[in-house]
Amino acid sequence: MSPLEVVLILLLAVVVSGFVARSLPLPLPLPLVQIAFGAFLAAVADLGVRLDPELFFLLFLPPLLFYDGWRIPKDGLLRDKGTILAMAFGLVVFTVLGVGLLIHWMIPGMPLAVAFALAAVISPTDPVAVQAIAARMPVPKRFMRVLEGEALLNDASGLVCLRFAVVAMLTGAFSLPEAMLTFLWLSAGGLAIGVAVTWAAGLAKDWMSRRYGEDTGAQILISLLIPFGAYMLADRLGCSGVLAAVAAGVTMSYVEQRGGILALTRVRRSAVWEMIQFGLSGIIFILLGEQLPRIASGAAQVVRETGHAEIAWLAVYVVTINVAVMALRFVWVGALLRFTLRRPTPGGSDRFVPGWRAIAAMALAGVRGTVTLAGVLALPLFLSDGRAFPARDLAIFLAAGVIIASLVIASLLLPYLLRDLHFPPEPGEEAAEDRARLAAGQAALTAIARAQRDAANGMKDPDVYADAATRVMATYRQRIDALSKTGSERDMARRIDAYEKTLRLAGLRAERARFYQLARMGEISDEAARRLVREVDLIEARLRGA
Repeated sequence: MSPLEVVLILLLAVVVSGFVARSLPLPLPLPLVQIAFGAFLAAVADLGVRLDPELFFLLFLPPLLFYDGWRIPKDGLLRDKGTILAMAFGLVVFTVLGVGLLIHWMIPGMPLAVAFALAAVISPTDPVAVQAIAARMPVPKRFMRVLEGEALLNDASGLVCLRFAVVAMLTGAFSLPEAMLTFLWLSAGGLAIGVAVTWAAGLAKDWMSRRYGEDTGAQILISLLIPFGAYMLADRLGCSGVLAAVAAGVTMSYVEQRGGILALTRVRRSAVWEMIQFGLSGIIFILLGEQLPRIASGAAQVVRETGHAEIAWLAVYVVTINVAVMALRFVWVGALLRFTLRRPTPGGSDRFVPGWRAIAAMALAGVRGTVTLAGVLALPLFLSDGRAFPARDLAIFLAAGVIIASLVIASLLLPYLLRDLHFPPEPGEEAAEDRARLAAGQAALTAIARAQRDAANGMKDPDVYADAATRVMATYRQRIDALSKTGSERDMARRIDAYEKTLRLAGLRAERARFYQLARMGEISDEAARRLVREVDLIEARLRGA
């Protein structure tokens, strides 16, 4: 089967798995459905996919890490930075040491360096999988943002630990002082390169847009090239490409705050990146399912070499590793939450004391996913002397087992643990948003009045401009009046806004259906229909995002 046919089949499987996941009576996480699809493909057709670890790492990780860094709320990162850093770095090292030693003790046939490499790849968590599990239930916003911040940073720390373990396996030597210096160079260099690449690309495209005009397609393409450029440059300079991709994404959110980009470019760019994130994540899990039979066969051979005749030991290994990971996470999170999170109070003195449900939810929500799979598949095929990398298939199988088991356990238990969960809210977020909307509305009124005066000067019929300005200002005055209310008046205004939004969306749907009908009847051209529908889509996107 040709590579093009394989790619098309994988993309089709991603699309179909999404429909299946939404139509199931039970809310199974999408990654589990995609793994099942991959196993089905392996049973009915031999796609012949042979994964090159370096190519796999380069194609999948930079855009996924970049997008995670781009979209995560930065205020949440700064507010809970102590908790997030302790989980993203301290918990990773804690997991690598504890689980790595356990794996080596449990599976003597797996060298210690490989055991640490496996522990390193199962240490990062996947917030996308958590969101898929918690999509049908209310989740405290601060709870979710702590998990997202942890996942953003522990991807980097886990993969850096993986690099050290692989180097130790390839060279047979490990020096702690040298490792610390290398870690500093990898981290500082990777972060600096990621920031520099994104900032330089932003300045260059802004200059070109001012000089030659903005091209929406070019702007989107530049955003796609930035993570690969940062990753490859850092890798060439001996720094962490993973951290470079993360830093590039975080910097991108600050670069775009300078403005200067057309609204249409932002809408289209957002759609493109959501599609890429959905497609790449889906392909990774489908490839996991497709590779699973072959990986299981190789893992069974390694188990036999350790002296265990029964293949059932594979299940024992997976269960034991999962229990160890969750136990270490429970201990770490329980101690951490008691010292870092505070319940916001007027005096700011009361500590938030988490109950066992909050600790258990945070522990179980650390499910494994895309980065774990990408990292373990990136293990080298051969050692420096040409011999096969020891226990590689077993490591991949165990990582896959941890991913599947963590998803299943979280799917079963998280709905119960998250129900009516009390978690300290983000302080003042809603009030800050209202103040920002109020200030923006007042600025808009001032700008409209100024534009009206400038346009009306010297014109024969200034009343036309006055009427137009009055109609535009009415929308902003309505918003300002609603935000200026207090107590029950504000609650009533919010309900009115919600009903108005529902009515507006109903009207937009009717408009769109009518445009399509007129196009089918031949009363307007296809081009006109597309343009009119696009206008309606943009208004609807704004309303739904409000």
